[in-house]
Amino acid sequence: MTTISLSSPKNIVNTASDANDDLIIAGKKFQSRLLTGTGKYPSIAVMQDSINASGCQIVTVAVRRVQTNAPGHEGLAEAIAWSKIWMLPNTAGCQTAEEAIRVARLGREMAKLLGQEDNNFVKLEVIPDSKYLLPDPIGTLEAAEQLVKEGFAVLPYINADPLLAKRLEEVGCVTVMPLGSPIGSGQGIRNAANIGIIIEEAKVPVVVDAGIGTPSEAAQAMEMGADAVLINSAIALAHNPVAMAQAMGMAAIAGRLAYQSGRMPIKAYASASSPLTGIIK
Repeated sequence: MTTISLSSPKNIVNTASDANDDLIIAGKKFQSRLLTGTGKYPSIAVMQDSINASGCQIVTVAVRRVQTNAPGHEGLAEAIAWSKIWMLPNTAGCQTAEEAIRVARLGREMAKLLGQEDNNFVKLEVIPDSKYLLPDPIGTLEAAEQLVKEGFAVLPYINADPLLAKRLEEVGCVTVMPLGSPIGSGQGIRNAANIGIIIEEAKVPVVVDAGIGTPSEAAQAMEMGADAVLINSAIALAHNPVAMAQAMGMAAIAGRLAYQSGRMPIKAYASASSPLTGIIK
């Protein structure tokens, strides 16, 4: 396995109970369980500082927007230290399976050109809906089946549908990435029950993607047992993106530790914190 090593968020020590508690995707080890994006930042410099502050080790890049030098993406590919950060090319902007397959191939070539010769990762997005930006389950499954055949490590972005998640796992996807709520909405975890089922049934990492707006929501996803969270808008659109990036990195660590620790039972009645024995009367 290849290990990607990078420090935790600034001034934060990862004190997970298991020192080897790595996130493993397609045989690669990552210490951070926060994935971030590159869009919507006020500047390239702010994006760079935010990525560093977050402690993340996987950064998703919109292949189409980089190739067309879309606003905010000029020079983006060269702005990140790909020797330290693992690139996750994504098929954002693709409305059909055919488009997504073509863009995934371009993304793999882009990763190779930037020095990641063995990078076959792709975040698969097939989104024909321009209003709510909800992924197409049929197109996603079709594209995933073909990309797996071509040797890609496919990370599919999906609605929180447990049956679709299981089907994608069965065709060979290396993660499933259910949305917490619509992309960029900041509504938080609106699909907790279904995400819980996906987490319970999945034998691949579950990454909660889209809709997280605050560190508490990131921690909530991790406390539920998600293996990681992917956050872009909540960081990039914050008044202070760099500080928010650090907060999200801390939240991912806290949520993971909480999940591993096991919360106390919920009771229908009060229970005194102090023992009742030895009370002076």
